[in-house]
Amino acid sequence: MSMLRKTLATAVVTAGLGLGAAAVSSTALAEQSFITVGTGGVTGVYYPTGGAICRLVNRTRKDHGIRCSVESTGGSAYNVNTIRAGELNFGIAQSDVQFNAHRGEGQFEKAGAYTDLRSVFSLHPEAFTVVARADAKAKEYDDLQGKRVNVGNPGSGQRSTVEQLLEVRKQDMGIFSLAADLRAAEMSSALCDNRIDAMIYVVGHPSGSIKEATSSCKSNLVNVRGDYVDALLKKYPYYRRAVIKGGEYNGNPEDTHTFGVAATVVTSAKTSDEQVYQLVKAVFDNFDTFTRLHPAFADLKKDEMVSAGLSAPLHPGAVKYYREAGLLK
Repeated sequence: MSMLRKTLATAVVTAGLGLGAAAVSSTALAEQSFITVGTGGVTGVYYPTGGAICRLVNRTRKDHGIRCSVESTGGSAYNVNTIRAGELNFGIAQSDVQFNAHRGEGQFEKAGAYTDLRSVFSLHPEAFTVVARADAKAKEYDDLQGKRVNVGNPGSGQRSTVEQLLEVRKQDMGIFSLAADLRAAEMSSALCDNRIDAMIYVVGHPSGSIKEATSSCKSNLVNVRGDYVDALLKKYPYYRRAVIKGGEYNGNPEDTHTFGVAATVVTSAKTSDEQVYQLVKAVFDNFDTFTRLHPAFADLKKDEMVSAGLSAPLHPGAVKYYREAGLLK
């Protein structure tokens, strides 16, 4: 009898352990969550940036149960609007777009202030980059008047920047013979096919799209400088001067002078603290790996990423990590 009782007891314990394992497995499954990062066109820097972030998050998915995926989108303003609509968890946006969205200014005036917008961290600097066909004979920004210029698709960061630049100069899109609204992935081929004379892209460097344009046809980068840029920087504090180094692109041996913004990662106040914390931790705990994933990240500094270009409040999940890491008091 004692042997029978022992066998029965073992069976009960084993069954209990099996049920426990099933419960744990069920709990782990229930705790899994999915996040999506909105980026930009596949030829820009935003898309590989989102890929780099998700790659690091997914490396430790077994520890936190969060699966990260990347979505190619229309760009900065699109990402903010889609986060606002609850259809994206995170997005990459220019610092000027972040500023306007949080305050309900510029292209967000009709929608109103997005007070639930939250900053996560800042990324690489992005230069207001103009590439013109060689036969357009455009060396300075003013040379674009009367030309066919791609100003960017509605919802893109470059389009909103063009609009602000025109506003400072008391101009409108009518100064161009054509103000095209091509997406980032379409610009370079349109330039080299002679469907446009110049393309504008607010982007980190080196950029695949700019390399394509300068390698596929005779073209040059255009300087964007002068009193009007001084006025723009004075009016909008999120802009800063920028230089695209000579030799970065084929046929452009001299430095190109322009201005720019910072790329930033944003989210909603409704995104869970844990999801934001784990995304930040994945990037900052593997910082050396992250900075090697794209040339645009080479000069990133952790302390600047916590402050530069961030006008919306930091998300509490990000604050938690930064305090643990000694990056915030």
